[in-house]
Amino acid sequence: MERVDGAIPPAWSALIIDDDPGVRQSLRLCLEVDNARVLGVATSTGALEALERSRFDVVFLDLWLQSESGLDVLPEILRRQPGIGVIVITAFASFETAVEAMRLGAVDYLPKPFTPEQVRHAARRVISANALRRQISELQDRLEETEGEATFETRSPAYSAFLQTAARAAASDSVVLLQGESGTGKSVLARWIRQHSRRSRSPFVTVHCPMLSSELMSSTLFGHKKGAFTGAVSDAIGKVEAAEGGSLFLDEVSELSADAQARLLRFLHDRRFERLGDPAERKADVRLIAATNKKLEDEVKAGRFREDLYFRLNVIALTLPPLRERREDIVPLAHHYLRYFQSRQGRPGLTFSSRCTDGLARYAWPGNLRELRNAVERAVILSPSNVLELEDLGIEAAPLLSLSEADGGVAGERCATPVLGENFSVAEIEREHIARVVARAPSLEAAAQILAIDSTTLQRKRKRYGLA
Repeated sequence: MERVDGAIPPAWSALIIDDDPGVRQSLRLCLEVDNARVLGVATSTGALEALERSRFDVVFLDLWLQSESGLDVLPEILRRQPGIGVIVITAFASFETAVEAMRLGAVDYLPKPFTPEQVRHAARRVISANALRRQISELQDRLEETEGEATFETRSPAYSAFLQTAARAAASDSVVLLQGESGTGKSVLARWIRQHSRRSRSPFVTVHCPMLSSELMSSTLFGHKKGAFTGAVSDAIGKVEAAEGGSLFLDEVSELSADAQARLLRFLHDRRFERLGDPAERKADVRLIAATNKKLEDEVKAGRFREDLYFRLNVIALTLPPLRERREDIVPLAHHYLRYFQSRQGRPGLTFSSRCTDGLARYAWPGNLRELRNAVERAVILSPSNVLELEDLGIEAAPLLSLSEADGGVAGERCATPVLGENFSVAEIEREHIARVVARAPSLEAAAQILAIDSTTLQRKRKRYGLA
């Protein structure tokens, strides 16, 4: 498909409602050139049945369906799939019918006879407009949810290897289960996986499972029919349908109710589901990404999570390392957050003191990235000085790891921080000094310049002291 605005998805779907089989065939051939999946029906009844079974991006609706008027079925099409783009087609074009069609919710009007290029151009406008609306909505969500989140640049060999594995997982279309402590960035990684997948230009829909009551979980995921429960005053699509062609992210999937777990298991089995209160079977092409900070194996043993669903989710499991296991990234991440928040708060020129940088590198960060981000934001807002101290970050009273602990030292070995003039060897003093300089320097090259040695020597010393 020719890209009108750079936002057109790689595949999309169209429904043609026309009682002339020749027209249906002609439109199908035109649209399949643009990578569309096309279904043609001859009657309004067939159209409504198709809309019940599948999601469509665009509908071509003939104004005259034998003895029926297409205008009569137009409101029902929009009710069943809100936001769908309906293009009205007719051989009896008039200004009045065009105005009436637009008033009822059509987005375009195509008079017969039309050329293949006119058909494709009308569809492209609809697809592009929908994609742009979705992108704007998603960008707004990202601004609210992930502003100032972690960068994926890393100095940690372990985290670099983890990202390589995550990239391979993203390139597949399999279910991905993200595990890890709170604050390690699972929701941010979910978006990163989407961006590196073949569905990168398709919807990304997030469901925060703990925020839903157990009664509403299944309805939120799979939709409901009017009257299905108290308060269901109209039909509603669920998040699964909203994510058609794209990715569905279930945050804290362990919190799903028993009914939602059963329905999700069925959906993962054959990509089929039903709305609450509606026996009609539907299909959806959705890639699932789930996240949890709990051990699902323990939840299964405790009877709170279905074992068969766990096996369905555990196709590709990625465990995000806590921040304390990627200490090479702590100071660079702190500088990343500092740049972001000083720009946002209009406070240029802020920096960390050397004591603060040392404390950043040695603090345990039990809240991981979220705690680091919040600490830097608080300091930028509240500190009266341009040089930020540990006190500004709120961790001055918290226990700091010794360097041997911070670098993975074993219990029982001497952990006291070397101090000039005390009973420490030259090697211990040198190791401490190199570790502190590397921790606060923006790069290894800069650290080597501060230490007045070349990069090769620095690397050799880091390896000797177990700092590499």
